[in-house]
Amino acid sequence: MDYLPKEPAILVSSINMLLRDEEFDSLESLCNCYDKEVEKIKSYLGENGYVYSEEQKQFRPTGYDK
Repeated sequence: MDYLPKEPAILVSSINMLLRDEEFDSLESLCNCYDKEVEKIKSYLGENGYVYSEEQKQFRPTGYDK
């Protein structure tokens, strides 16, 4: 993958796939590779209904675990 998509649902899917398939061992390393700031990604996806689970190493819909 040459870049991270901008559309929230596709971005979540892409990030989760890269983390799940062990292309990257953390969200931080993924963001470093694509020259993105972790907090900006978390904030952008948070505004669009997703929250990052450190335990699962994936983004999930807000409220999924409740």
